[in-house]
Amino acid sequence: MLIQSKSRLGKSFVTMVVLSLAVAGVPCALAAGVGQDAGTLVAPSAADSALPLQIEQRLHERDAMGEETAALFYLGRAYRPVWSETARVEALLAALEAVSGHGLDPADFSPERVRAALAPAFGVDAQAARELMLTDTLVELLRQIRYGKVDPRALFREWNFTALPNPYERAGELARVLESADLRAAIEAHAPDLALYRGLRAGLAEQRALLAAGDWPQVAAGPVLRPGARSARVPALRARLAAAGETGLEAGDASLYDPALVAAVERFQGRHGLQADGVIGAQTVQALNASPAQRVAQIRANLERLRWVAADLQGDRLLVDIVGYHADLVLGGATLWSERVIVGRPARRTPSLLDHVTHLVLNPKWVVPPTILREDVIPGMTRNPAYLDRHRLRVVDRSGQAVDPGAIDWSGARQGGFPYRIVQQSGSAGSLGRIKFSLSNAYSIYLHDTNSRGLFKRAERALSSGCVRVQNPEALAVLLLDDPEAWNAQALQTALDSGRTRSVGVGREVKVLLHYATAALDEAGRLQLRNDIYGYDRAIIAALDAPARPPAR
Repeated sequence: MLIQSKSRLGKSFVTMVVLSLAVAGVPCALAAGVGQDAGTLVAPSAADSALPLQIEQRLHERDAMGEETAALFYLGRAYRPVWSETARVEALLAALEAVSGHGLDPADFSPERVRAALAPAFGVDAQAARELMLTDTLVELLRQIRYGKVDPRALFREWNFTALPNPYERAGELARVLESADLRAAIEAHAPDLALYRGLRAGLAEQRALLAAGDWPQVAAGPVLRPGARSARVPALRARLAAAGETGLEAGDASLYDPALVAAVERFQGRHGLQADGVIGAQTVQALNASPAQRVAQIRANLERLRWVAADLQGDRLLVDIVGYHADLVLGGATLWSERVIVGRPARRTPSLLDHVTHLVLNPKWVVPPTILREDVIPGMTRNPAYLDRHRLRVVDRSGQAVDPGAIDWSGARQGGFPYRIVQQSGSAGSLGRIKFSLSNAYSIYLHDTNSRGLFKRAERALSSGCVRVQNPEALAVLLLDDPEAWNAQALQTALDSGRTRSVGVGREVKVLLHYATAALDEAGRLQLRNDIYGYDRAIIAALDAPARPPAR
């Protein structure tokens, strides 16, 4: 009776999924199967049915909440096996052994099991187990290499970038990879097709070569070292850069910070997202003292990040590079606007988000958000009753009527709640400057102009309370408004000069990526490794190094 119930359940499952495939419009390529026998779905002959039936039975006995990609793949090909050729298994094994070049761990895929599968399996049950083990291994390999090993939502609660495709889509991807004449090449081609991803892989190989050669000298902390100075720290600096491949650094005066060494430091600073001025301060010392092992880990973390967001780094986009303090508007494959930005300081981080500009506010009034009210304004008023006046702020009630700040018990406001709003009038002297780019997120994060434009000259620009301050916002506004007649540069300037606060809908809806990455390509296409300003890399590396759930048996 139990066997009959399982059989009926299995048939119901198959019928349900077939109907779901039809309703969902899954491509016929998936239902056609893999390899030379791809075509219309045909039931196997009696002589060939034992293995497909065993594969079907094993798939039906799996946990219904488990990975469905393999089940959908086999359903689309009437449960016919795909791993009958030794060459295909060898190609899978070679791909597993090469996966460390993507910053992943071959041990996650139990390569010893795949190697054992090169030997013949005897009996239908053993053949079915071998078949599904190999397919499950490939499913996991394709997932990790394309979409990442780690679920970013487990590390970042606000994460909202495009999610992993559903099992139907991934079953189609699996079918297309297995249809390839060169399985290993198809697996490699499944990785993100991004210049930065390729640059990171090359950098990973380079840093591993340096790691094999041993660690390099450390540069001691100390006072800022400027070109032309003498210091006992200079020999270590010279040795550190020579160990990384810099040449021509020999000098008669070993303690002199001479022009050749300054030039090498400037090149180093440029490769690490620092101000390339030859001045050695704390940030440069920190970057110099990062070991090859740390750089390997950093590159692995950024390869993983790219796998998470690769789908969203396509098409028109406004990309805010949080660690690079930079933003670019890409339209039609061309970068039409590129400027410096100021992002949240470590205590008030700019979150990684996928969003879009909903509208612009010209001459915006600033309503102080809850975090700044709680952590800045209320303590500021407790210490100094002139705080509001000094920051051009005023208190209003829910109807917008002014409230005398002297009548408020500021010392008890944090405990008892605050029934008012703190606002700042619009104008170029306001904290939001003259343009606000409103986003749709629930965290009160947006892009805006600033009244402190001199801060853009700084190399390190993690200075805000979480929102992104934008240099030259007028040019970005014109591009997003996308209406040359009504909103050209002159028309925008006239509206700004009027001082009137108004909201304007954007004519061009472009996705906005607030993206955190400690690796990028510089203007010459060279890999740039940067300081981890928010300290996120460590958690990603720990998650990458944790054992993966082994493929189902």
